[in-house]
Amino acid sequence: MFDRLQSVEDRYEKLNELLSDPEIINDSNKLREYSKEQANIQETVQTYREYKEAREQYQDAKAMLDEKLDAEMRDMVKEEVNELEGQIGKFEEKLKFLLIPKDPNDEKNVIFEIRGAAGGDEAALFAGSLYRMYSRYAEAQGWKTEVMDASPTGLGGFKEVIFMITGTGAYSKLKFENGAHRVQRVPETESGGRIHTSTATVACLPEAEELEVEIHDKDIRFDAFASTGAGGQSVNTTMSAVRLTHIPTGIVVSCQDEKSQHKNKDKAMKVLRARVYDKFQREAQAEIDSVRKSAVGTGDRSERIRTYNFPQNRVTDHRIGLTIQKLDQILEGKIDDIVDALILDDQSRKLQNESDQ
Repeated sequence: MFDRLQSVEDRYEKLNELLSDPEIINDSNKLREYSKEQANIQETVQTYREYKEAREQYQDAKAMLDEKLDAEMRDMVKEEVNELEGQIGKFEEKLKFLLIPKDPNDEKNVIFEIRGAAGGDEAALFAGSLYRMYSRYAEAQGWKTEVMDASPTGLGGFKEVIFMITGTGAYSKLKFENGAHRVQRVPETESGGRIHTSTATVACLPEAEELEVEIHDKDIRFDAFASTGAGGQSVNTTMSAVRLTHIPTGIVVSCQDEKSQHKNKDKAMKVLRARVYDKFQREAQAEIDSVRKSAVGTGDRSERIRTYNFPQNRVTDHRIGLTIQKLDQILEGKIDDIVDALILDDQSRKLQNESDQ
């Protein structure tokens, strides 16, 4: 482990040199690449340096115990040795986690796609609840939420809503939301008071930069049409809504949220780029079984990951067996307990995989 840590520190120093090189400073792509790499290992290097300093202080304190000391001084040195032992142990545990290979997408913005699935109007209402939950969580983090496209229903839900959450590290915290979310509650329209089960699917995609996914104009079919509202009625007569079809993959994206065709096309391109990037990533990951096993669940859209039970005010994440009796607070965006537990579980699995290799 310490050989790897020394290599990381050496690389950090090399990056310092590179980022001071006029040739690199004048190359915006290299400058961004090296700056990002340095930022990704900065915490590891800082922690490793603090660890080495604590080890040095520990060795000095231990050496003092071999000297002739009065009783009071010896007790003070012993206390310092014990404190430093505790610090060193904590640093070593932290360094183990910091050495786990990072997901290159972790610092990216997120594009969410939420769709009502089984359950008709009730599923659409639940999709709306999930959208509000993630929006409020994003707001609490100081992140920005922007709707890319939406198909609202007359009752206040969504058949589909696509939105972007912009904020550093958004994907790292929300990437485990992929899957089918199940709700159990008595619908307002249900006179008999029977509990209904409905589902909504959530896709969480990292925003892809143009440098990461090359999409040629010749590979895109562009269609414009008049935007429509709930029920299918025409909202305006201008051809502002757009549909982009990526011919090589067959991926189709529509956007009609803005009144401007140009703005709708820009938003649709962001979603298209993210979907194409996600498709290529999934195909690559499918070839590496170890990556699949280290993930929390498979990330499959059809996998039921969580149940929201209203009568019991309960939320259960089935992947890690976590149950929280605070459904009302969770739907207000207070999902930190779930997010933190999923991240910890993922890190623990990866750490175990590292140990087994």
